[in-house]
This record gives sequence, C-alpha cells and structure tokens, in this order.
Amino acid sequence: MKNISRRDLLRATAVTGSAALVAWFAPRARGTEADSPAPLLTERNSFSYLTEAEIAFVDAALARLIPLDDLGPGAKEANVCYFIDQQLAGPFGRAETWYMQGPWQQGTPEQGYQLKLTPAQLYRVSIKGVDEYCRQAYAGKTFSNLDAATQDAILHQLESGEIHLPEAPAKEFFSMLWDNTGEGYFSDPMYGGNRNFAGWKLVGFPGPRYSYQNEIEQYGKPYDQPPVGLLGRQGKKPERA
Repeated sequence: MKNISRRDLLRATAVTGSAALVAWFAPRARGTEADSPAPLLTERNSFSYLTEAEIAFVDAALARLIPLDDLGPGAKEANVCYFIDQQLAGPFGRAETWYMQGPWQQGTPEQGYQLKLTPAQLYRVSIKGVDEYCRQAYAGKTFSNLDAATQDAILHQLESGEIHLPEAPAKEFFSMLWDNTGEGYFSDPMYGGNRNFAGWKLVGFPGPRYSYQNEIEQYGKPYDQPPVGLLGRQGKKPERA
C-alpha cells in the first residue's frame, strides 16, 4: 500500500494546505462532473450495492488503509464503506460517463483506466477473488477474518500485483480502493463518508463556511470554530420527527 501514515498525511497537509487533499481526487480526471459523488439525501444508511460479505471485506481493508489511532477515527469509523457503496450504486459505479467500448488492450499508466469492467463490477469480482485467495492460503478464512498483520501483507501484495485474481488485475482494484478510501474520508459528510467530520478534523479543515469576515485579519491565531459541511454542522439532513 502507499507508503504513508495518517501522521504523514497530517504533517503534509499542515505544510501544503488543501493541496494534500486535492491529490486524493485527481485519479478521476478521466470523467466529467457526472462522476462526482452524488449527494446523499436519504435519512437512513441503507446499503445499496455491496453484499454483507463485501461490506465485511471493505470495512476490514479500510481499517488498515486509514486506521483508528490516537489522532482520531479511521476510515472504517468515518463510514467510508457506506460512501463507497453509494458511489458504486450510482453513475460512478456504472461508469456512465466513461468510454467503455473495446478494443480491450493493455494500456499505459498515462492512459488511465482501461478495463472493460465498471467500477462496481471491479469491486465485486475482485473482492470475490481476494476472499477465495485467502480461503486457499489461510485455512478457509476470508480477508476480514485474518489478523491485521496478514491483512497488511495481502494489501501490499494487491498493490504490487503479486496476487493473481482470476477476473481482474489486483493492482487496478487496489488503486481504485485506495482512491475511493481517500475520497470518502475527505469528502463532505453529505456524501455518506467523513462521519462527524473525522477527515476534516484530522487535517484542520473547517469546511465551506459562508463567511470568514471576522477572522480574515486575525493573523497567526488558530481558527477554533467547529467544522461545518454543506448541510450544516451535523453534515446531514436533520432527522424527521
């Protein structure tokens, strides 16, 4: 997996500001505005695409990619699995704005995504393949039932392509999972992830406040207001009575 810890990310963001967050979203440059996460206006977190087994895999992987530690909640606690589920169930998961016709040939990294599988299909066949690999290598256990050190080793092997998956390239799957993890952790909470502004609190991002007029000339002073999202301080629509 990428050689970066949550502490490294925090340190980099303190120096570069929002540029450190922008880097997470760059891989989707191939698409259009329609590929941007669709706002979630539902009031209950009901999964729309991932199965129970797939949710278990994604949650376990998220817990290793951005783990819970003394700096705060990790990607699992920030509800990133639900964010990913909702994106896979929408236009992004169906690759609605992508060119998805053949010929299917091996491309170069500069050419971007070249698979005939949509993102939703890539997740489905890859998770199935990884769990089957784990069953064969670890006495019938799936990825989510392995210890943290073994999960880390498998994620490293997926990133490097050392593990062969029968229906999809492991490196492509890991790359998409990694990108989606960052997107869910740092996106506005109204999209389903970044629960309680976990990602924004980690890097000190206050959110899209409507005005900073009173703070503009407060040079060198910390900004101590709580984060606020596009839907307010709760980051979601208020519950109906």
